[in-house]
Amino acid sequence: MEPIIKVENLGKKYILQHQAREKYVALRDVITDKAKSLVAAKAEQPAREEFWALKDVSFDIKQGERIGIIGRNGAGKSTMLKIFSRITEPTEGRVTIDGRVSSLLEVGTGFHPELTGRENVFLNGAILGMGKREIEAKFDEIVAFAEVEKFLDTPVKRYSSGMYVRLAFAVAAHLEPDILIVDEVLAVGDAAFQKKCLGKMEDVSKHGRTVIFVSHNMAAVSALCDKAIVLEKGRLKDIGNTEKVINEYLHAGKKSTGGNRDDSTPSAGSKLKIRSTRVMNYDMSPVSELNNDRKGFIEIEFEILQAGRGYDVSVLLNHFQYGPIFTSCVKDVDTGASDERVWEKGTYKYLIELPMNILRGGDYSIIAGSAIPKVEVLDEFKFETTFFIFDSISPVARTTEGRSGAILPVIEWKRI
Repeated sequence: MEPIIKVENLGKKYILQHQAREKYVALRDVITDKAKSLVAAKAEQPAREEFWALKDVSFDIKQGERIGIIGRNGAGKSTMLKIFSRITEPTEGRVTIDGRVSSLLEVGTGFHPELTGRENVFLNGAILGMGKREIEAKFDEIVAFAEVEKFLDTPVKRYSSGMYVRLAFAVAAHLEPDILIVDEVLAVGDAAFQKKCLGKMEDVSKHGRTVIFVSHNMAAVSALCDKAIVLEKGRLKDIGNTEKVINEYLHAGKKSTGGNRDDSTPSAGSKLKIRSTRVMNYDMSPVSELNNDRKGFIEIEFEILQAGRGYDVSVLLNHFQYGPIFTSCVKDVDTGASDERVWEKGTYKYLIELPMNILRGGDYSIIAGSAIPKVEVLDEFKFETTFFIFDSISPVARTTEGRSGAILPVIEWKRI
């Protein structure tokens, strides 16, 4: 099967101007320049500089694939999408696209602010090459998805950013493009709408259409995409299975600490201070890496500086890709401890067993804090303890396709 998008040696160059002067120079500019010259002599800088937003990028995308593009800010993600959407031309190389493209790159892109929501739906459809009857057939579905029926005949310049995005996404997804391109713009919408959009993009791909999704939300990319691309400083760094690519992207350049300690002097009036968090393996040795085929623990040590009631200490386990996994507190159903307990002055150390049999592989962090709930924060441990779990027992470790989800329990299915 021929690829629906073929990228060959793609490059995009911009020219950066330095110390450029406009014909009109404001007094504030003169004062600012004078102040800078008093601090330090101006460094010699070329008047023009070449900047390659993309360089030597090549890959193929097949019909029906759901591709996630990830990378740090400035990696070239948005530039690539603008080239795919024919908003800008490449400096070198070429992109061959076989099909109709619908893009949602920025809030309001493709909308005319003076036109109403209704008029913009028909305008966007016409831009995509659709006839009036074709658009009318999808119109009610678009309006229902966007949930802006009440404001349909209001100029979109009066829409909130959330309303803009809802209508823009509904148009882009429902006018049946061969390729749907969505940038980070979905972050503007609320959580319920983001979930709705991800479901729609998955549905679009099931009908043989291609989805290209750019996001810094790794959980969303994992849930939607079957393949991921990593861009770094304008170059293609990695491409392949989503789980594998995201895990390597998040783990790159990070060194797991395995534990942290704070022996600093508490501030005046402090009631409680968290002293340390450590990751422990099955034989109670401090480690920075665990394997989920054996037991693993979090050890936390804190010091009560003033005796009192109602103190609580919590630990949040966070997966770098999927976000918060669980929070456990010393004063709740986890331990059965009562609010009536009086905490005497002294050092306390607790061991928390991790549910290793359901934790998937990847990077984790431990964030600890303490408070008198609904009254005051006592201490927030300023050190983030990080560690890595090697996955050798879950279904994702035994299959080539893997599974998505924050946890990976092995669950028995019984026919009844």
